[in-house]
Amino acid sequence: MNKPKVTVVGSINMDMVTTTDVAPKQGETVLGTTFAIAPGGKGANQAVAAARLGAEVRMVGCVGDDAFGSLLLQGLQEKGIAIDRVERVTHCSSGVATIVLSNGDNRIIITPGANKHVNESFVANCEQTIAESDIVLVQLEIPLEAVKLAIALCAKHQVPVILNPAPAQTLPEETLQQCTYITPNETEQAELFAGGEDVLKDKLIVTKGVQGVIWSEGGRDQLARGYQVDPVDTTGAGDTFNGALAVALAEGRSLAEAVSYANAAAALSVQAFGAQGGMPTEAEVFRFLQMVEGGVK
Repeated sequence: MNKPKVTVVGSINMDMVTTTDVAPKQGETVLGTTFAIAPGGKGANQAVAAARLGAEVRMVGCVGDDAFGSLLLQGLQEKGIAIDRVERVTHCSSGVATIVLSNGDNRIIITPGANKHVNESFVANCEQTIAESDIVLVQLEIPLEAVKLAIALCAKHQVPVILNPAPAQTLPEETLQQCTYITPNETEQAELFAGGEDVLKDKLIVTKGVQGVIWSEGGRDQLARGYQVDPVDTTGAGDTFNGALAVALAEGRSLAEAVSYANAAAALSVQAFGAQGGMPTEAEVFRFLQMVEGGVK
């Protein structure tokens, strides 16, 4: 069986993570317990998740000409991700995420850096890569015009595309209609689609943390229950879900099977430190599903 070809158009960041027992209030200074740097960015995270699950992954994005850029490129290559469509931007810093981790939850500030250079012309030059994909993943940590073009190119070449609308930004109705699936969490759903999601109902797959995942199929709402696990770091859970969903759909699984698979992968991912640190392999996901519910076909 050939590996599914997953292309991710999105951000590549270095995460700077501070853990603390008490998250600071406005104007307050508190003591942290640990500090670490780890590769991240929603685009890169989703690429790593898909690669860990056995897909052939190509990353489309930009890094800076700084030390972080070198580390980020090296990390992607080591995980088997093709980086021929990743450009190193001169006189520019790499994207950075500043993360405060407290009691298993997180607060994040994104500084885009080189990710701002993933623009329309950059994406246009990657049209052939998009056309050759089995599925494409996009998020909203790169310029909106680039996201719109990537989705339009997927529609042009009849390539399925998943939009993870994070961080939440308003998109044109035409762009949303061109998406195969849209994967907001419940906060993003409320902000982007409150009261107006009926026309997109069959495209929406809403992640709700431990409560599970809700989607619609054949006009009926469906629920994949959440899993009770002991979270260490929730930073990459949504990205793991999206990467796993893309792989499962590209492999030809039904939507229900793909959601179940992605839901299990996300549950496993929160049990280790770092956005990418806990992302599971295909064998680990199937072993987990076999244990909790008899597996997926």
